Amino acid sequence: MNLKRYARELRSNMTDAERHLWYHLRGHRLHGLKFKRQKPIGRYIVDFVCIEHRLVIELDGGQHLEQPERDFERDEWLVAQGFRVLRFWNHDVLGETDTVLEVIWRAVFTPG
Repeated sequence: MNLKRYARELRSNMTDAERHLWYHLRGHRLHGLKFKRQKPIGRYIVDFVCIEHRLVIELDGGQHLEQPERDFERDEWLVAQGFRVLRFWNHDVLGETDTVLEVIWRAVFTPG
């Protein structure tokens, strides 16, 4: 399956945490930032990306406990391409939304 088609499929079948965070990111709702969801970058599909600020946001569920080396490899590749990667657990997105949004905001607007 090609990445564009798979990304479209993922957008149609978002997790509860992805749907919840997307509500807060879409339509420039977070301080005017433009985010895209389920976006192919290289050979990967990232959960959310703000291209202008080179920021990738990944949401992790329990399956990520079983594949830390894959996530590390993916993050390393994205960083090598000039992206900053933030990872949040699904339960944090659902239960601590304001904190997650604050971390995202700080990642974009705090120098250094």
